[in-house]
Amino acid sequence: MVKRKVLVVGSGGREHALVWKLAREGWDVWAAPGNAGMRDVASCIPVKATDLAVLTERAAMDRFDLVVIGPEQPLTLGLADRLSSHSLAVFGPRADAARIEGSKIFAKRLMEEFAVPTAGFRIFESPESALEFIASPPFGYPLVVKADGLAAGKGVVVAGDRQTASDAVASMMVDHKFGGAGDRIIIEECLTGTEVSFFALAYGAGAVPLGSAQDYKRLLDGDRGPNTGGMGSISPSPLVDSAVVGRIMETVVLPVVEGMSRKGCEFRGLLYAGLMMTPDGPKVLEFNCRFGDPETQPLMLTLENGLGDAMAAVARGERPEVPAVRDGAAVCVVMASSGYPETPEVGKAISGLDVAESKGAVVFHAGTVMRDGHILTSGGRVLAVCAWGGTRLDARQKAYEGVSAIGFEGMQCRGDIASGC
Repeated sequence: MVKRKVLVVGSGGREHALVWKLAREGWDVWAAPGNAGMRDVASCIPVKATDLAVLTERAAMDRFDLVVIGPEQPLTLGLADRLSSHSLAVFGPRADAARIEGSKIFAKRLMEEFAVPTAGFRIFESPESALEFIASPPFGYPLVVKADGLAAGKGVVVAGDRQTASDAVASMMVDHKFGGAGDRIIIEECLTGTEVSFFALAYGAGAVPLGSAQDYKRLLDGDRGPNTGGMGSISPSPLVDSAVVGRIMETVVLPVVEGMSRKGCEFRGLLYAGLMMTPDGPKVLEFNCRFGDPETQPLMLTLENGLGDAMAAVARGERPEVPAVRDGAAVCVVMASSGYPETPEVGKAISGLDVAESKGAVVFHAGTVMRDGHILTSGGRVLAVCAWGGTRLDARQKAYEGVSAIGFEGMQCRGDIASGC
């Protein structure tokens, strides 16, 4: 029997987890550009995720049965549009629908139009009007200042006072720290509660729930230190039971997906709702148009087979059959380079990967590269060490046993992932 071919676009831990999962389901997996860890389970094509023309040419030539786009940037740049024009099945929204992540203002206006619960907000197109507003904001302090466009996860500032808010406005709108992404900003009330990541497979006319997770954004134990792309995660979220899933689908996911479809802006792919679980129920912090990182890594360990078929159905605009979820939980611990998140040191040799996996961990690569037969660090977040267990405690223990087996100079990781669940 001929295996179906799938191309996964991207090079991070999220993409390695998707590659791992699809390979286990029997797909012939290719990755562009991939990373050092994917080479055991996928054929890697040395093309950047943002090189849309070359990716499209290669995908059309090789006639992949499915293309899965991992990162947000190629989605917002229109990679799905290009691939679809060659009659390829694409898991990932077209550029007009990817604006739900690419423009926070677009997303907020959608939520306002479809009565989706979210924080109160105001939109600003000049620094003068923003500075006047923060002198006496109606929702008080703390408040949140957000750049409209993509800013590599750094375009959000929680300001506890007027000076911090003023500095954020100036950085985004005057100093253009994020280029054009900060030409327009949102200032919104600061919600309190526990953050949850919720994932749904959206197939245009509707959507079905896939799973949930919680991530740990701060660098240091006890949620201290600077924000990062994520230092660990657990799946499923202990706060999301079947009743909460139903409420999120009814009040958040379906109104947005169905509303976008009515507006001629059909969303096909993974819709990720970043939620704050407040006393009044879940409220949207942000939407993303792709899988999360590092939430995808433990999520993949919780799913039974069938994800590839579900993504292929979504690409066709059909309601997918969602993979069953295993009982238990999965935990992910990120191992990062010294200097992360500001100036990570790279080029350090990594040891102990095989030992970690022999202890029951699954190691997903992010910032790694192969040189002269050795795996070296090449980025800030280097590895995501994951494990599944019958309980979160079991999963946590296996994950940290894996972490203890791996070494590289300057390694840093949190020691409290899943400890309070």
